[in-house]
Amino acid sequence: VQLVESGGGLVQAGGSLRLSCAASGLTVSSYTMGWFRQAPGKEREFVTTISWLSGRSLYADSVKGRFTVSRDNAKNTVYLQMNSLNSEDTAVYYCAARKSGILTSIRSGYEYWGQGTQVTVSS
Repeated sequence: VQLVESGGGLVQAGGSLRLSCAASGLTVSSYTMGWFRQAPGKEREFVTTISWLSGRSLYADSVKGRFTVSRDNAKNTVYLQMNSLNSEDTAVYYCAARKSGILTSIRSGYEYWGQGTQVTVSS
């Protein structure tokens, strides 16, 4: 299984980015896919997740209304659209996958992880 994130970069505060997570070795239509992030000196924290079973999604309060998770089953890819970015969104963003269709924000609930992509928001 391989999860490869892309789309990170440097953006000004108030701007937008779309991250991609291309999966191989698993099909995103059969896995609950999540996004986490880790800022320097901080623990890795939950951002969002989307269930393959219900199609429902869950968001951290800090990103609710600004970030949107989606998936393209044909491309076997999950996306994270990030709008109204601010300096607190600066972090390495990780894609994760779990077989269960139940949503969870707990890191240990995910079996597979990508290597991460850096997002830097300048103020």
